[in-house]
This record gives sequence, C-alpha cells and structure tokens, in this order.
Amino acid sequence: MTTTRFDPARHLVSNEVQAELITEALATGDAKFIVHAIRTVVRAHELATLTKDPNDTLESLFLTLNADGDPRLSTITNVLSALGIELRAEFET
Repeated sequence: MTTTRFDPARHLVSNEVQAELITEALATGDAKFIVHAIRTVVRAHELATLTKDPNDTLESLFLTLNADGDPRLSTITNVLSALGIELRAEFET
C-alpha cells in the first residue's frame, strides 16, 4: 500500500475557506495554532509570491512562521495583508 502525506494547504481552494481557517484559529486563542493556520494559508498561496518588501526574505518569513518561531504581531499582520486577509475583532455574544 502506498500512502501520501496529507497537506491541508492543497484543499484551501478559496479565499473564503482560507479566511475561515484563520478566523477559527483566532477564536481558539492558541498562538501556536494561529501561526500554524497562517502558515498553512501561506503555503496555499505559495509564499514566494508574497514577499513584497525587499527586507522580508523568503527564509525570514519561513523562520518567523515556523512551529518554534514567535512572530511579532507586525509580521503576522504583514503576512495577512499580503494574503489579502483583514484582521477584525468582535465582541463575544
């Protein structure tokens, strides 16, 4: 039997699904899960096309979004902006 590794990024085919994943991750309040969700969406968008700032290298973005990294809020908002995702806050009901 041959198996292949499951990559969730391959199934994030629409902007709505990608935004929903990040929204659900934000709702958990788990910083590692939030970064993991953003990293998955970035892979879906092919990170190489997101690097607009010449000071942000591909390697530095990967390092800040890796499982052991602790990215600054500015890094997260820059990546979300490059993905076309707006960060919002709502009061719980």
